[in-house]
Amino acid sequence: MPSKKKSKIATHTTLGALGIEPYKPKKTEEYMNEDQSAHFKEILNAWKTQLMEEVDRTVNHMKDEASNFPDPVDRASQEEEFSIELRTRDRERKLLKKIGQSIQAISDDDYGFCESCGIDIGLRRLEARPTATLCIDCKTLDEIKEKHVNR
Repeated sequence: MPSKKKSKIATHTTLGALGIEPYKPKKTEEYMNEDQSAHFKEILNAWKTQLMEEVDRTVNHMKDEASNFPDPVDRASQEEEFSIELRTRDRERKLLKKIGQSIQAISDDDYGFCESCGIDIGLRRLEARPTATLCIDCKTLDEIKEKHVNR
């Protein structure tokens, strides 16, 4: 049975999808130095560009596909499709805001450090989630607390 190829989604941040190689730190280099900051700024800007292109595609798609179908079922189907696209774009709008905050944190030399405890978030975690603001331990605690509050 042939394997199914996954489609690209706008929020896909794997470095390969963005065309960026993983950072290879040198043994003696300091955490979040100029090279690392530039690497993450490149990732964030590429991601931002990808999301903005998706917004443009959605606008064009909605303009091109907008029809007043005489059949109520066809019209409802199109409205549902547009609704799903708009919800996706709204999540991406919020993500763009986080990306902007991360780019600003790089400019302020605050990027890559946990907002809660101040330790290094880590290069691999940041490559996986460039907008991360908490180290893995603080994020885990945060999720546990949230889980108990929502019970």
